[in-house]
Amino acid sequence: MKKRVVITGLGAVSPVGNEIDVIWDNIIGGKAGYGAVTRFDVSTLPSRVAGEINDFDPGKWIDKKESRRMDRFVQLAIAAAKMAVQDAGLDLEKIDQERAGVVMGCGIGGVITFEEQKEVLINKGPNRISPFFITNLISNMAAGYLSITFGLKGPSLTIVTACASSANAVGEAMRLIQSGETDLVISGGTEAPLTELAFAGFCAIKAMSTEKEEYSQACRPFDKRRSGFIMSEGAGILVLESLEHAQARGAHIYAELVGYGSSSDAYHITMPAPGGIGAASAMRKALADADLSPQDVSYINAHGTGTDANDALETAAIKLVFGEGAKNIPVSSTKSMTGHLMGAAGAMEAIICTLAIKRGIIPPTINYGEPDPECDLDYVPNEARKQHVKVALSNNLGFGGHNATLIIQEFS
Repeated sequence: MKKRVVITGLGAVSPVGNEIDVIWDNIIGGKAGYGAVTRFDVSTLPSRVAGEINDFDPGKWIDKKESRRMDRFVQLAIAAAKMAVQDAGLDLEKIDQERAGVVMGCGIGGVITFEEQKEVLINKGPNRISPFFITNLISNMAAGYLSITFGLKGPSLTIVTACASSANAVGEAMRLIQSGETDLVISGGTEAPLTELAFAGFCAIKAMSTEKEEYSQACRPFDKRRSGFIMSEGAGILVLESLEHAQARGAHIYAELVGYGSSSDAYHITMPAPGGIGAASAMRKALADADLSPQDVSYINAHGTGTDANDALETAAIKLVFGEGAKNIPVSSTKSMTGHLMGAAGAMEAIICTLAIKRGIIPPTINYGEPDPECDLDYVPNEARKQHVKVALSNNLGFGGHNATLIIQEFS
């Protein structure tokens, strides 16, 4: 029999805030966390907007000497994980470290380090490359550092499935606990992709918003005027435990993680499968895993990037799964406020779903003004909605055809 998995701690660093309560207040208040790019020159590029975190001090969470040896994606992960562990009230001295693990998602890894060391190579030669270059570059280092930081000796894994990475990570962490292999897993995602090279690369594939005037309205998921996503940085971490483990230590329980589905489009490296069939498959698998019917779902947190193809095909996928009932389910894209945290998006949105359940409020899709005939669901336009949420479903879809769906349920 599968063990029940509960969520006992949350931590995040994002463009809309560096504390859970601040993030939630800004999400519910419909505040966009992105704006004009300040870190490099974008004057010749079609996109000018990003979700930068400009008030993050790694020294608050990490020894300054040590933090200088880390790429930013690792710094963000450690900060968010320490918040989550603190929120969970975990005494790491009292847990069985052999039965506690880490599963992280990261789509790109140390691209900041890559760009910096490329310049060193060009300007100073190969003998000046940092000895920390490789360890800062590889995407598994967030999980590695977290297991070292907290002394967790169980599985330490990294999932790389582009923008579905951390949704897959949380789902695979759930599997480790359900199977009885672990009692506790720190899981989530992290990404720090805001460099000139990465930004220009996403511009080259015409995926990002081309808004040039109203930067706070640059991300318009499901709106007919949408022109692309907003690249953002951040990290989101959840503490997951077996119900028995959480209850034995008297932990506060936010919600229960009950379903996970993963699928591949097997179609194209960037375009979703026609009709949204791949995303629909992941949703159906998650519902079956949770032993729930489509009618049980109270809220859908959509992948909702604000790109033309994604929004239309995700809408089609929801209709495939929920049929006529699709129009009765609130669907929102919180990327309209956070921007797209890439490999960290799934974890951030799982956190938001957890809070929607706990606090009885559905986040809005901001910047929604002009309906698209292909996107005709209830997208909770522009204002949050007070509503009891018993079951929340969260979608994340990645380049390469990766699809991941998580289902979170009110704990009882």
